[in-house]
Amino acid sequence: MAVGVVGGVVAAVDALCAADVALLADAESIMELHRQYERLTAVLTVASAAFDAGGAWAADGARTGPAWLAGRCSMPLATARRRVRLGRALRHMPVVAEAWLAGEVGESQVEQLAAARTDATQTAFARDEEMLVGHAKDLPYRHFLRTLAYWGQMADPDGVEDVAAAVRDGRRLHLSQGFDGTWFLDGVLDPISAAIVESELRRIDDELFRADWAEAKARVGEGVCLADLARTPAQRRADALVEMARRSHALAAGARLPEPLFTVLVDYPTFAGRMCQLANGSVLTPGSLVPWLGEAWVERVVFDGPDRVKNVGVRRRIFTGATRRAVEARDRECFHPLCDADMGHDHQVDHIQPWAMGGLTVDTNGRLACAFHNRDRDRQRSRPPP
Repeated sequence: MAVGVVGGVVAAVDALCAADVALLADAESIMELHRQYERLTAVLTVASAAFDAGGAWAADGARTGPAWLAGRCSMPLATARRRVRLGRALRHMPVVAEAWLAGEVGESQVEQLAAARTDATQTAFARDEEMLVGHAKDLPYRHFLRTLAYWGQMADPDGVEDVAAAVRDGRRLHLSQGFDGTWFLDGVLDPISAAIVESELRRIDDELFRADWAEAKARVGEGVCLADLARTPAQRRADALVEMARRSHALAAGARLPEPLFTVLVDYPTFAGRMCQLANGSVLTPGSLVPWLGEAWVERVVFDGPDRVKNVGVRRRIFTGATRRAVEARDRECFHPLCDADMGHDHQVDHIQPWAMGGLTVDTNGRLACAFHNRDRDRQRSRPPP
C-alpha cells in the first residue's frame, strides 16, 4: 500500500517535471507548489522519525537511523539528525504537525516552534500551541519570530535572560595576521553591541558610497551605474571600518562620546502587546538593557494616553521632530507587506494621504517606508490606468 502511495507521488512529480515551466510561473502556481512541497517535507519528516524508531536500519549494519539516512539518501549526517529530531518533536506538538501536514505552515516555522518547546516551557506550550500555530499561519515569518520570542519571555522569563546573558558573555573578536601579510577579522557581538557597530559602519559606508558615486559620475557622466564605482561593496565596508578607527584616533581629548538611545515601547502587559526590541527589529530581553542604562538615554513615547506625543508643524510638508519619532516608534517597518528592508536608520516617513491632496503632517497620516517602496508609490500614482 505504501509503495502504491509513493508511486502516485512519483507519477505526479514526473508530470510536473515534464510540464512547461512557463505554465507554472504564475503567482498562484508558485504558492501552491510551495504549499505541497511543505506537505511532502512534513510527511518525510514524520516518516523518517518513525523509521528511526522502528529500528529497520539496524539490519543493514547502520549504527543509527540518521546514519542510515545519510548513507542511503546521500545527505549530510547533520541534516539527517535534524530531520529525525524534528520528527520526534512533532509527537509532542499535534497541532503543529497537523498544520504542517496541511501545508499551512512551513518547516522553518516548525523548527522555531520545536526550539521554543523546552523542558521549562512544555506546559505553557501545550496550553498555547493552537495560538502559536495561528500566528505561524497568519504572520509574515519575521513577525512570527518576534511574536514567538515574546512568548518565550512570558513562558520562561528566567531562561531567556540566561540565554541573553550567555550571548553577551560570548562576544569575541579576533584579528590575526596571515602568512602573506593580510589580516583576518572574525567576531561575534550581542544584538545591542552589533547594532551600535553596524549603525556607524553603515553611516560611514553610505558616506563613502556617495563619494564613489560622485567620482564615477564626474568620470563617466550621467549614465553612471554601480559597475562604474571604484570600489566594490565589500571593499567599501572594509574602508569604512578603517575610517572608523581613524576617526576614533582623531577624537579630541575630553570630547563627549555618543551615547546610546533606546526606544522602548510600552503597552498593556498582554501577549500581543509586550514589546522590547531594537529599531532593526531584534527582540531583546529586558535584562539585556540593564548593562547599558548607566550610559544610555531613554526616550519615552506614549500613544493614546494623556502624555501622547503632540504633533508639531501640522502644515509642514516634511515629517520632523516629535511627529517623525512617533511614526518611527510606532511602525518600525516599511508599510509594504512584501518589504524585507532593514529599517534600522535608512527609512523615510511619508504621508498616507498625499500632502498635495490635503493630507496633514500628523502621526496618524504618516507611515514608515523604505526608499524603494516610497518611490514606487509615487511611480504608481504617475502611471496611467490600465
